[in-house]
Amino acid sequence: MLPEKWGLSLLELGFLNGSEVYSCRTRRGPWNWSSVAIFAARPYAQVYGTMLPDMMILIAGPYRSGTNDDPALVQKNIHEMESYALPIFRAGHIPLLGEWFALPLVALAGSKKIGDDAFNEIFHPIAVRLLEKCDAVLRVGGPSAGADEMVRVGQSLGLKIYKTLAEIPAASQ
Repeated sequence: MLPEKWGLSLLELGFLNGSEVYSCRTRRGPWNWSSVAIFAARPYAQVYGTMLPDMMILIAGPYRSGTNDDPALVQKNIHEMESYALPIFRAGHIPLLGEWFALPLVALAGSKKIGDDAFNEIFHPIAVRLLEKCDAVLRVGGPSAGADEMVRVGQSLGLKIYKTLAEIPAASQ
């Protein structure tokens, strides 16, 4: 039998009943079991993002492709990918570029040029790790083996794959 009162430092319980979400939060102190609607409701997933219609979307496009590693052309490719971030955000989603995470780490790892060991240790592997946290991939730009790999990994993880901004539904607010 469950105790009627139980001191907790932090508890959040959620229930899904039909299409409505009920939650109860309590901080340190007595907590009464009857304060939670335990009636015929199913507990909802502890991963709170599963109940929300917004998505975390990785933007995958050319980074080095067609640049001959020219820093100005590489930067142009990054700006092209970043140009999709604001419309995705305004649609109610969270946009990501692997470059936002990889490039600072590549520098910290001591990379001296694109494609050296420190660069290769981090650049694509971190994007793959990010995909494990994402809901979708937006593939943009021209030919890119790296971006195509992100799409393949995303597909293997069951993520939604978009090819245009117009395909991405707006999140309900």
